[in-house]
Amino acid sequence: MSKAPIRIGIIGCGQIAQQHMATYAKIHDAKMVGFADISEEAARKSAEEYGVGFYTTDFRELLARDDIDAIDVCLHNNFHMPATVAALEAGKHTYCEKPMAGSYVDAKTMLDKAASVGKNLHIQLATLYSSETRAAKDLIDAGELGDIYHARSTGFRRRGRPFVDGYGTPSFVQKRNSAGGALYDMGVYHISQMLYLLGNPKVERITGKTYQKVAMDAKRQETSGYDVEELGMGFVRFEGETTLDIIEAWAINLDSFEGPYLVGSKGGVRLDPFGFFHSSGDLDLNSIANLGSARSRWDSVKGDGPLYSNSQRHWVAALQGEIPLLPTKDIALNTMLISEGIYLSQKLNREVSADEVLQASVSTAVTM
Repeated sequence: MSKAPIRIGIIGCGQIAQQHMATYAKIHDAKMVGFADISEEAARKSAEEYGVGFYTTDFRELLARDDIDAIDVCLHNNFHMPATVAALEAGKHTYCEKPMAGSYVDAKTMLDKAASVGKNLHIQLATLYSSETRAAKDLIDAGELGDIYHARSTGFRRRGRPFVDGYGTPSFVQKRNSAGGALYDMGVYHISQMLYLLGNPKVERITGKTYQKVAMDAKRQETSGYDVEELGMGFVRFEGETTLDIIEAWAINLDSFEGPYLVGSKGGVRLDPFGFFHSSGDLDLNSIANLGSARSRWDSVKGDGPLYSNSQRHWVAALQGEIPLLPTKDIALNTMLISEGIYLSQKLNREVSADEVLQASVSTAVTM
């Protein structure tokens, strides 16, 4: 017996929303039924493209509909919390773009609201669904790495700052909209990936530094109001002996970074390019993997591959009760703690504790 499709309303019809819409259109069990955007033209164009009759410039009108099961929030970071809380209060399961919010305290508000109203909250953490992540998780679960004690999170762009380097809008590089730069835009993907593989451990202490040094087009710099970091670095101490180091660049004068990895007492795994490293007696062994054939077996033999193929397919499957929802809200919240800890460490010029970050966190939310 086929299940009824999950009926979805989308708040925000900009650049990232277009990717969400295109993905939903390919999911048989998902049905887009309404769009909201402060730009009537953007909302109307989306509705026309996907054959949907309802669009509005007031997202509250979307939330008031009783033919919507779930809401997808596709707004700039500082708008996430108010829209997500409103959607949850309206009785809708809610999916939100990354990062979870503009500040830890706002993200915690979202998580607490979901718990209080008994609705699912899911955060878009795309790297959790990659073949590399699943392969690494399989090795970890099989005990092939032993006791994992250190991980590295890396993200590299040679010169890929939004707007000033030729794509996107100024909103991406303005604290009043985005709250942060490279760490919030790209770093969330890589930090959350490591937290997932480490089992989302408890953060104890954080130290970090951010930079804005690489020259940019002077006119674009002036018109953009650019006031976020292009390079963020950090070091995290978790409960126990596990540590994580972080480097995330929108722009840097290098050709590449070493790919992210995790190392343990028995073996190590690098995710990009994927490799497994271990020793047998006097032999140091470097293994590569055919991830394409593994993906084929996850799909056809284990049968759950498609349900973990991307964030939205997973979300829809979880809402239909096919699989448990990955704890993305908890991982995303921990990612917010680490990122905000780096910013606080930069501000205070010293290592900070997790408790200090929690106490210092203030809302950056903007209500539409």
